[in-house]
Amino acid sequence: MEEDILYHFSLSTKTHNLPEMFGDIKFVCVGGSANRMKAFAQFMHHELKLPGIPEDIRDICEGTDRYCMYKVGPVLSISHGMGVPSISIMLHELIKLLHHAQCRDVVLFRLGTSGGVGLAPGTVVITDKAVDYSFLPQFEQVVLGKVITRSTELDEGVASELLQCSSELQNLPTVIGNTMCTHDFYEGQGRLDGALCSFSHEEKLEYLRKAYEAGVRNIEMESTVFAAMCRVCGLKAAVVCVALLNRFDGDQITSSHDVLVEYQQRPQVLVSHFIKKRLGLVA
Repeated sequence: MEEDILYHFSLSTKTHNLPEMFGDIKFVCVGGSANRMKAFAQFMHHELKLPGIPEDIRDICEGTDRYCMYKVGPVLSISHGMGVPSISIMLHELIKLLHHAQCRDVVLFRLGTSGGVGLAPGTVVITDKAVDYSFLPQFEQVVLGKVITRSTELDEGVASELLQCSSELQNLPTVIGNTMCTHDFYEGQGRLDGALCSFSHEEKLEYLRKAYEAGVRNIEMESTVFAAMCRVCGLKAAVVCVALLNRFDGDQITSSHDVLVEYQQRPQVLVSHFIKKRLGLVA
């Protein structure tokens, strides 16, 4: 292509010097909420002790309302919206962006919230394998009318390094476990409180028990495509999500706003520590 337009980022190889803008990127952190990823960028600005005012960080994607993107030193913070379709569009353009910018040895993180399976609220889950509704480590994509299946195994080394980092931080309960990715927040996750519900409380608990026995420790909506695309493209990646509730105990999040804010910061604190160790800023 003479020009590659990254439409949903409002960037292009003709109108922007991508190597100059992004060539030093070593860490990419993505999460669903635009506000949360802006807050993470400001947090990283403070943690890396960069010059300037964190509040003045500019949204690189301000020409579009689909995603937000903030660059903080060697760290890129990007929102991806909710669900597999939204994050997959972002990932296509992100991976092309890293290619055009000639980035090397980049580690990608998905930071998020999730429903815990047999875990206390506030527990951080580092994903071992991202699994589908049948608890299989695979992502199915329809291409030209045919279903293709891709592996969703994540980098073991990065996961182990993250777990070690968690042991160096206080008040950060962390486990490694499988993460189940669904295409729906309500029925697809066995919730009884949606507009539609075609199963009983007992059937829900039985499904969650099977998930737990298969090693599933949390449920969210983006991990399989994130793991699959990163694996196919040879990118090291990790999924780090905090559990906001234990799904065995209920379907609705009942913790106070302040408690939820603190929970949501836990993956950010963990990944920040990982980044600072990699950069030699902490022992």
